[in-house]
Amino acid sequence: MRIWNLIILGGLLLFVAGCGGGAEKQARTAGGNEAVGGQTRKARPPATPPPPRKIDCDRVKCVSLTFDDGPGPHTARLLDTLKVRGVRATFFMLGEVVQQHAGVVRRMALEGHEVANHTWSHPDLTGLSPKEVRSQIERTQKAIRNASGVAPTLMRPPYGATNDEVGRLVGMPQILWSVDTRDWQFRSVGRDAKVGITKPERGGIVLYHDVHKESVDSIPKVVVGLKKRGFTLVTVTEMFRGERLKPGETYTEDPVEAEPLTASPTASPAPGSPTGTAPEPSPTGPSSNPGQ
Repeated sequence: MRIWNLIILGGLLLFVAGCGGGAEKQARTAGGNEAVGGQTRKARPPATPPPPRKIDCDRVKCVSLTFDDGPGPHTARLLDTLKVRGVRATFFMLGEVVQQHAGVVRRMALEGHEVANHTWSHPDLTGLSPKEVRSQIERTQKAIRNASGVAPTLMRPPYGATNDEVGRLVGMPQILWSVDTRDWQFRSVGRDAKVGITKPERGGIVLYHDVHKESVDSIPKVVVGLKKRGFTLVTVTEMFRGERLKPGETYTEDPVEAEPLTASPTASPAPGSPTGTAPEPSPTGPSSNPGQ
């Protein structure tokens, strides 16, 4: 009888211990859920891109670094460089590669860089139908907006190739450049740095490509060199100090320094471009550079 009493007592003790363990486990689980819930309730709202800085380029010597054809495998490293040095730039991006680097594009916007439209697949817009031109622009607008949360307000026509009809269809200011580093052609860190440091003038817009390793490698030297020359590095929008740039017009630099330009290239295509085959007009006339 005593044996049965001991067995029953032992069973009761095991049952109570099991219930206690289950209760403790349930409490731990509930506590964990509460903590997670607490974190959710305390989570900060999503970050939003900062507005353009209020920099008066009439008073300070401004220059704008711009990067085409990305984002690419070197763009994140370029953003690291710009962040460390407190520099903002403008990125003219291809819609077809934006989704592959959506996180990088989002980071661009959150760190104050300007996101801009460089078409979907880098064609010469002057050779496309109106429907094709609109598609190139609209698809890219959507891709960049989805990735960054920001809709671009500026675009750069591939190769700088545009005309009145393209400008009307694009419906945004078209940003060219005053300094073409031709980095896509020479792929030289030393040359890219030298051109980027010595050629810009006040109000200038400098063209690089963040898809090339050598270009990205040159930027630390470029930033240091330009700052030594007294430049403040700004986005294109900051350069123009919030002025309303006209849709369809083409700009090569701060309009205080020069009149807007409308380019209408008619030369035949030239081989050798890393992203296309159209000729590259310069702000002062036809050029053999096909790499923009």
